[in-house]
Amino acid sequence: MQAELIFTGTELLRGEILNTHAQYLGRRLAAMGIDAALHTTVGDYWDRLADSLARAVSRSDLVIVTGGLGSTTDDLTKETAAGVLGLPMVQDQTTLSWLKDLYRSRSLRLPEVMDKQSFFPLGSRILPNPRGSAPGVLIEKDRRYIFLLPGPPGELKAIFEESVEPFLAALDIRGMLVRSKIIKVTGIAEAMVQQNLADLGGQGNPGLAYLAKPGEVHVRVTARSESPQAAEDMVSELAGRVKERLAGFIFGEDEEIIEETVGALLLDKGLSVSTAESCTGGLIAKRLTSIPGSSGYFLGSVVAYDNMVKERLLGVPRKTLEQHGAVSRETAVAMAQGVRDLTGSSLAVGVTGIAGPGGGTQDKPVGLVFIALAVDCGTACHQFRFPGNRTSVRWGASNAALNLIKLHLGG
Repeated sequence: MQAELIFTGTELLRGEILNTHAQYLGRRLAAMGIDAALHTTVGDYWDRLADSLARAVSRSDLVIVTGGLGSTTDDLTKETAAGVLGLPMVQDQTTLSWLKDLYRSRSLRLPEVMDKQSFFPLGSRILPNPRGSAPGVLIEKDRRYIFLLPGPPGELKAIFEESVEPFLAALDIRGMLVRSKIIKVTGIAEAMVQQNLADLGGQGNPGLAYLAKPGEVHVRVTARSESPQAAEDMVSELAGRVKERLAGFIFGEDEEIIEETVGALLLDKGLSVSTAESCTGGLIAKRLTSIPGSSGYFLGSVVAYDNMVKERLLGVPRKTLEQHGAVSRETAVAMAQGVRDLTGSSLAVGVTGIAGPGGGTQDKPVGLVFIALAVDCGTACHQFRFPGNRTSVRWGASNAALNLIKLHLGG
């Protein structure tokens, strides 16, 4: 089965919001063995949407349109689909009653403009929306399946998972199943990642693909097969070889959020953590405290940019700063030990480096970062060289620091 996705909304074309639907729907369809052959984004204009939809219906078995199901004047998707398919719009009394009950439960009267959401192309199958007031729509015509889904991500996902996926699964017309695994690495440039994996393959089956992000590179291992187990076995075998090649740089897999993993490990072991940060400017603390419940393990942080702060608050010896410099193994160790003593945490991280774009020298280039981890049995320090711009260096350093905690805790 070949699918085509159409995303509506002038805000998407202008870049005002990120099109997360493309990623979500692409992944969900691929996992079902349905190939999304083409993505199209159109603004809130009837003629352009009509043209895109007509073309999609003429060449694809499955068409999914997102957005434009609301009650405002620029919500045109249902009317456009009806026009393209030659169907009249009719009111569904069950949906109208549901809308009235929905507003009544909020002690409100249904506005007249909301009547629009109870009209559908003739013959539509109405898909309940458990998250909002705009139902989804399925239109079957000439052995084509056209789904109209609302734009808000929570509503789209709810309808897709509760109505669209079960319907498509029941058709039993899937092709090759796709399985994949993402391996996340930091502290190494994308070109070097590819060089290390060059002989493992590219676009084959199984295959490798690469995505560079600030401070990290994602390696996606993908396999296709009619058998789910065969696809999973191919992914597992190739992913194992990738991990061997990149073992020193891996900090996560798939949808893992490393700060969430670290937090869970700390809670499980009843331990606490604090941070002393220079070049990362509090980024590690920010990521740790972005997780709900972080007050159960995070004690505090000192952002020590100036040497005076390192010396007075963290107790870094002036002699250390003078002899070795602010960016050094010795200073990172003293920072980690200092913030651990200051807060009384079980473990502590000290980070110092040169994020750039200026400040680098031949001996200490931009991207050089020292990360120390202080625990009961002592303090270990690791040296890194992160590629990329200032944002990449800072994000990469925060990934590496969190990963050191994760590895220490046995994650």
